Amino acid sequence: MIEFLGVSKRYSRNAVALSDISLSIGKGELVFLSGPSGAGKSTLLKMIAAIERPTSGRVLVNGQDIARIKASGLPYLRRNLGLIFQQQTLLADRNVLANVMLPLMVTGTGKADAERRARAALDKVGLLDKAAFEPPMLSGGEQQRVAIARAIVNRPQIILADEPTANLDRKSADKVLDALKAFHGVGVTCLISTHDEQMLENARRVIYLNQGKLAQAEHLDIRPELA
Repeated sequence: MIEFLGVSKRYSRNAVALSDISLSIGKGELVFLSGPSGAGKSTLLKMIAAIERPTSGRVLVNGQDIARIKASGLPYLRRNLGLIFQQQTLLADRNVLANVMLPLMVTGTGKADAERRARAALDKVGLLDKAAFEPPMLSGGEQQRVAIARAIVNRPQIILADEPTANLDRKSADKVLDALKAFHGVGVTCLISTHDEQMLENARRVIYLNQGKLAQAEHLDIRPELA
């Protein structure tokens, strides 16, 4: 479903975000992307969403070469992606339900259908009872779960989550992770970047980046650093 073939990303001569990355992620996998700050995790996720383009190499998503997608084709690519970033960017001037409905309204879904699907998405992350609340009334963990509901309301094939539990307490972080695992459980491909060691416990697959390079990775029974 996702392939990186010799991918490098260079912003300047001395600023290399990724260097010769080759990896593949199959349909329905739950994969964690780990490594220190500045390792290239966010850049890798942004390439899948065509927010960034490779300097060299190829990024394929569902067989499409990201570098060849024109601006007019980006909305079609991103309809199959659920994007979750550290900054939730929820709109403070509308309630939680309206925030989750927004991606559907933008794509022309009727209001009644959009509301039904948004309520279902909120129910899946355990926040249907907060539908009428405005985002500032929620905790940080609850706002992140609203962001997850908004990301999955379009029923994406792939979820990309960039440090979704950053700055959350352990209880809130666990709820966010449980919500992501629930979507993986129904066949959604999930790629989650994190530096939270506890999130990596019992992970079946971890891709580790360091200074833009693939340092260690792939189908772990136990994490190599603990072996």
